[in-house]
Amino acid sequence: MRWNETDPRCSALAMLVLLIPLAARAVSGAQQELSEARLAQPSLDRGAELFRTCAGCHGEGGGGTLDGAVPRIAGQHATVIQKQLVDYRYDRRWDLRMEYVADRHRLRDAQAIADVAAYIGRLNGELPHGEGDGRSLQLGAERYAALCRDCHGAHGQGDDARAIPQIAAQHYEYLRRQIYDAVDGRRPNFSPAHIRLLARLDHEDIQAIADYVSRLDGGGG
Repeated sequence: MRWNETDPRCSALAMLVLLIPLAARAVSGAQQELSEARLAQPSLDRGAELFRTCAGCHGEGGGGTLDGAVPRIAGQHATVIQKQLVDYRYDRRWDLRMEYVADRHRLRDAQAIADVAAYIGRLNGELPHGEGDGRSLQLGAERYAALCRDCHGAHGQGDDARAIPQIAAQHYEYLRRQIYDAVDGRRPNFSPAHIRLLARLDHEDIQAIADYVSRLDGGGG
């Protein structure tokens, strides 16, 4: 193809060339801020103060809402909270409310992210949670064991060191929606491998897994 400024293909290529460095800088910036948050020494007192903004939606105990419109975050691994907040800042996860909360007017820097994440991780995770109808729990257990357990753990406990979310006792509707969002391209911070795995699930599988996971206790007790 000869270069011709009036050719739409050339214009599109020029735009792509301009956007690639911007995307690379965004990824670099996100990685840098996440690294700083993980190295910071968190202040729980400062985290409690910052959490007041979060409590407006997630509740004072971090339990979210039973209908799954707002997730339960109490007791979530700090590394997971840190990553999600950074992802909201850098357009790697989308939600207008969270993008507003995660911006630098409310969470000024990596230290603030570390503080609020540590506080959330210390909240009591034993809270009510929304469940499904319970009709496909055996299927949910089987599909979870085959596809999810290796990373999220036998009890849905996740892994703080690897920033794998604890999904046990998360609200059924929230879990179900996140799977659909990931497969449909509305969760850009999911890895391609994770999306391919979730794409193998049909509607019944998704409902069954979400219901099963919503009933796990995270500790096997």
